Amino acid sequence: MAESWSSSGMDVHLDWRPESGRTGLAAAIRAAIREGRWQAGAAVPSTRALAQDLGVARGTVTRVYADLAAEGYLRTAQGAPTRVATAGALPASPPRPVPRDPAPRWDLRPGRPDLSAFPRSAWLSATRRALHRAPNSAFDYPSDSGSAELRETLAAYLARSRGVVADPERILVCSGFSHAIAILARVLRARGAEEIAFENPSLHIYRNIAAANGARVVGVPVDDHGIEVSALDSPAVVVTPAHQYPLGVTLAPRRRAELTRWAEETGAVVIEDDYDGEFRFDHQQVGALQALAPERVVYVGTTSKTLAPALRLGWMVLPRFLVEPVRAEMVASGARPALLDQLAMAELIESGAYDQHIRRCRAEYRSRRDRLLAALPDSLLPQGISAGLHLVLQFPGELPREMEVLAACRRRAIGLEGLSGYWIGEPQREGLIIGYGAAAKHAFGGATEALREAIFEVT
Repeated sequence: MAESWSSSGMDVHLDWRPESGRTGLAAAIRAAIREGRWQAGAAVPSTRALAQDLGVARGTVTRVYADLAAEGYLRTAQGAPTRVATAGALPASPPRPVPRDPAPRWDLRPGRPDLSAFPRSAWLSATRRALHRAPNSAFDYPSDSGSAELRETLAAYLARSRGVVADPERILVCSGFSHAIAILARVLRARGAEEIAFENPSLHIYRNIAAANGARVVGVPVDDHGIEVSALDSPAVVVTPAHQYPLGVTLAPRRRAELTRWAEETGAVVIEDDYDGEFRFDHQQVGALQALAPERVVYVGTTSKTLAPALRLGWMVLPRFLVEPVRAEMVASGARPALLDQLAMAELIESGAYDQHIRRCRAEYRSRRDRLLAALPDSLLPQGISAGLHLVLQFPGELPREMEVLAACRRRAIGLEGLSGYWIGEPQREGLIIGYGAAAKHAFGGATEALREAIFEVT
């Protein structure tokens, strides 16, 4: 019974040579304690376990422990494991850097969902079911395309909810849109498409990723009907047709037809970022652009807005001619989402819990949008309010300037973003991009009131 505690079988590393005997073993343990490898208060291996691991007599270890306890290095107690009694010198580490931009008190930053809404219970249940059902072979080296269970589930879900034309063989599981655009930029460049057009304005992070992976990035104007297709002259383009980011406009039906016709006629590739297509608040359904030209449009979706960005779970629905090149590039990159997360996601969709979660979030975000609109002065012009987790606020006339409003918001610890930073080249318009998803439910009222005060201060 004396050796029954859980510490008896732990593994430890000691710089000890058998020929140094008991004296050398004591010195090795002292060194482990002094150097911080055996930390104060931690249980040490039982005498029986350490003797067995080192191939020495148990009595040798017992005497070493007794000597070290007498010296103050170890602490013994009847019926309890032996523990380290003193703190050694841990390796010096540089001080943790202070964040340049600490988290705001009132979080109205765009592009973020309410993380407190993550369906923990449903995800846990889905994970348990996935583990219970998964055969042993599921834990082998993963498929290059992603979990077959998830790809089959996604094919049905995307067809039903977003109108995507897909079969599992054309779906590759990736680690979010950042991963997708990096892979696609490399594949397209290898096929001779060295330039990728982005909407102007658009999110600079994705433009930078494309450029870092060899693409020459150009901008294409966006107006109230979406991207100006007549200005396109690139072999590939990235678009956000359901809810343009950041302006929030929806690509008009005529432009959708024009864009897919242009791609088919020129052989260009359209990359559709359907980042928040599930969150539409009006009765006008807007399906995926991909359905109009499945062999020219790459559809990319993720869980970053519906569940949480930290999952790093996304998917590409590819034209047939890109499936093998993209799969090969993904194999070369080595990055894949965790298998268990893929299986859990498939279970979440199959059970209906994912749809239920999205419907709850849609209702909550719509309520937040309405509360935000009600709090804003009537003189302001909100845009992009039909869908998503953000709206754009532009001010009539030349005053106030964007920087003045942002300064007033910073004084109140409000986190949001200005429109100026999203343009390619010189900013063409100013405004605020206000996210109403990031704040926890209990904090949204305070965030809205703080924003209202900041706006009234400068208007």
